[in-house]
Amino acid sequence: MPDRDCVVVRAGRRLIPVIRNVIFDWSGTLVDDLPAVLAASNHVFRQAGVPEMTIEQFRSEFCLPFKTFYDRYVPHVPWPQLEEWFHSAFRQSQHLVRELPHAREFLEFCRRHGLRTFLLSSVHRDHFAAQAAETGFGRYLDHPYVEVWDKRAKIHELLREHGLDPRQTVFIGDMEHDIETARCGGVYACAVLTGYNSLAQLRAGQPDLIVEHLGELRDLLELQGFQLEGAAPSAGKRTPAGPVATVGALVFNQAGEVLMVRTRKWSNLWGIPGGKIKLGERCADALRRELKEETDLEVRDIAFVMVQDCIHSPEFYRDAHFLLLNYTCRCAEPAVVRLNAEAQEYRWVAPPAAMDLALNQPTRTLLTTYLDQAGPQ
Repeated sequence: MPDRDCVVVRAGRRLIPVIRNVIFDWSGTLVDDLPAVLAASNHVFRQAGVPEMTIEQFRSEFCLPFKTFYDRYVPHVPWPQLEEWFHSAFRQSQHLVRELPHAREFLEFCRRHGLRTFLLSSVHRDHFAAQAAETGFGRYLDHPYVEVWDKRAKIHELLREHGLDPRQTVFIGDMEHDIETARCGGVYACAVLTGYNSLAQLRAGQPDLIVEHLGELRDLLELQGFQLEGAAPSAGKRTPAGPVATVGALVFNQAGEVLMVRTRKWSNLWGIPGGKIKLGERCADALRRELKEETDLEVRDIAFVMVQDCIHSPEFYRDAHFLLLNYTCRCAEPAVVRLNAEAQEYRWVAPPAAMDLALNQPTRTLLTTYLDQAGPQ
């Protein structure tokens, strides 16, 4: 690792700063409080006499600052009343808040490497205190700034108070507002897919970098010697020299239903479980391993269906070239699915009905091929 105070000389003798300071958002970046916030917001809507939102509606509509969002839907309710309704309901739902996968490891990584850590968040100070105590994350944050109405204005004060060089600082968040905040402060903008905004919304903000989660950012910082300049906006890792071979399957249960999973990295579309083949690993072994890791299912009767090229898919969160080796298989009963952090939701559905889901294109092609080969269902 480079010395934390140095910059690295690259081609052309240009000096590239290394990252020394990390500013975190809280909600959707370090903790998952979306279920609790949705419950509290729907309480507000009920009290105000307006329709509640589904989680999909809320994720697509919610924005910061808070007042901008609530003025759009309940402009007739005074702000103090909205705050009273929201916070009283949130306290009842706060038990739903969970730390996000890879967050603890990333915070420990920052400590090990001497990175200065800051929090810049709109979270209420009482809610932050309770969540920070529950997760233990408070001890990893050198300087928390909470109850920030507009982060875009506050980041200048943060940088000035602590003498931070913007070129050595990254702001990590899950919303367009966080990207705008980084731009206002002149720091690197890293967007994570673990929170409120979708891939399309984050891309619209044009961050310097989009990563699936903080574990990917940790790997990138180590790989690039704590430099972020030149990192691709939609790639958490350097693009491989050639195509990446992967395996995936239509997994069937005893009832003949197929397992569909929804992931943020595929634009929150439905698809199939699977992943990369490791060096020296047979395809069938890779498939069994990936399905076990992602769904906790044991499978049998593996049968090859097709291979697909997936080149620069706009549905995937980063630029990539995949060779998709597609199979069918059956899972052992009882078919109890336990998702890891890669997927956010699953469903067992009849294959023809799966075509009615919002599928990523490779999965739609695979299902179409399977249904054509299988004949009338």
